[in-house]
Amino acid sequence: MTENIFYKLRDDIENGIVTGEFEPGERLDEMQLATRFGVSRTPIREALMQLSAIGLVEIRPRRGAVVVDPAPQRVFEMFEVMAELEGIAGALAARRHTEEDQTTLLCAHDKCKEAVAAEETDRYYYENEIFHRAIYAASHSGFLEEQCTALHRRLRPYRRLQLRVRNRMKTSFGEHGEIVEAILSGDAHGARERLRSHVAVQGDRFGDLVANLSNRERRNGRLGSAPSSAN
Repeated sequence: MTENIFYKLRDDIENGIVTGEFEPGERLDEMQLATRFGVSRTPIREALMQLSAIGLVEIRPRRGAVVVDPAPQRVFEMFEVMAELEGIAGALAARRHTEEDQTTLLCAHDKCKEAVAAEETDRYYYENEIFHRAIYAASHSGFLEEQCTALHRRLRPYRRLQLRVRNRMKTSFGEHGEIVEAILSGDAHGARERLRSHVAVQGDRFGDLVANLSNRERRNGRLGSAPSSAN
């Protein structure tokens, strides 16, 4: 199995979880998934382990992989921290970026533009990841890049969920343009604030995300109250 096929397999299972095809508490049977996707159990097991690492499934003794029921408050808190980390990365990138970093960032931005023009949400989702990683790298802080990458990985499925909200992809790309301008002009304060705003789940965006999560959780009655905005 090639690396690309494995990533598609993992992403297909991830997508089934975030869209509610696989419900919270449901056991993900390795043999059934292997039959469905036409692969052996080994890549299925590896995919489930990766999904366990980002908190989408839990590997339980004698039960195997079980879909985790995400608490919206927990998701909100992760986005809060991600917003602050990315803001710092943007500020450092504005002060430290090299010509190579500039080229990489502009190339990533162009790829996002192509995905928007083609109205391909999934493609934009992947190009968006590359765009953000380019910012982390341009910060030239190895520790910060590690922390941003780790939390970004934890939030992958929820970022994907956000992009399915109407007009979010185009809005996201517009914000990218402002971020690129701030970084490349050396405006550390502007880059920080634009990235914080870009990532923060607040106001209508948080409500949209909770609405999507609540559609999956309503049967269990687990959706609690959450703040209406980030501080």
